Amino acid sequence: MDVPKTMRAMVLETPGQLLREREIDVPRPEPQQVLIRVRACGVCRTDLHIVDGELSGPKLPLILGHEIVGTIAATGVGANQFDVGDVVGVPWLGWTCGQCRYCKTNRENLCDNARFTGHTIDGGYAGYAVAHQDYCFRLPENYRNAHGAPLLCAGLIGYRSYRMTGQAVRRLGLYGFGAAAHILAQIAEHQGKELYAFTKPGDAETQAFARRLGAAWAGDSNAAPPEELDAAIIFAPVGDLVPAALRATAKGGVVVCGGIHMSDIPKFPYAILWEERTICSVANLDRRDGQEFFEIAPQVPVRTEVQIFPLEQANEALDRLRAGRIEGAAVLQIS
Repeated sequence: MDVPKTMRAMVLETPGQLLREREIDVPRPEPQQVLIRVRACGVCRTDLHIVDGELSGPKLPLILGHEIVGTIAATGVGANQFDVGDVVGVPWLGWTCGQCRYCKTNRENLCDNARFTGHTIDGGYAGYAVAHQDYCFRLPENYRNAHGAPLLCAGLIGYRSYRMTGQAVRRLGLYGFGAAAHILAQIAEHQGKELYAFTKPGDAETQAFARRLGAAWAGDSNAAPPEELDAAIIFAPVGDLVPAALRATAKGGVVVCGGIHMSDIPKFPYAILWEERTICSVANLDRRDGQEFFEIAPQVPVRTEVQIFPLEQANEALDRLRAGRIEGAAVLQIS
């Protein structure tokens, strides 16, 4: 595959500022890496947290984007898991050390030295990206396009959050019905769960969207559901929702915080945590999540609702996501 010398990229130079369109050199794959011609890249709320300076430690300048679908264009020394022309997906987790106590106890998502696509590794808001071969996924046939991009983070983090609710859940609440929730809702409904969707107060359009995807009830995030929940997953980065979810959850229930960033959780009475309710957070993902998820997704089958933007409109896509004006997921179409 012919690879050009330069490519277009949307680059974050300073948090709090707009991305700037640049013509830069195409990166070269190092040992164990592959060079990927980017077909599509999802626009994730984590990207917003990086742009807005809410997530510390990004490399700067930085190419955002960690929901990459693309074609292998070249391989580095020792990268033999894929052939040129293969279509792969690249997620948030870009590399782990294999040596820290978390890696050695099968908790690579907590690796002390992890590197993350679109945060400490340049990502997919560009014509090309490099990735370590061990952290790329072979994608099922139906997801080798823009509709597959949201699965690489929204789908994977949603699935990991779902796993952490446990096996005995019948009634599941989803707080914040965006990219992750609209994917997870399809899996949960397929597996016979009763879904309750919570949105910004008064957001009738998103509530109707949730009902179309199988929600038994959809309402405002400050409302009590008609039935007690066995578990709740909070995707919205709003700390006030933690006490609300606890109040909506039955004895022994679990509240999972599924975001990488959340505003402060306010003080709440011990009484709404008592009776063996649990609060936990989800950090990143691991490769097992991806392997399991991409086996399940075609069986449902999961269908993503996407709004397509050209690469040069990345700032517009981020603005719409920030304002809550994306139904489903935003995706940059690159090639």
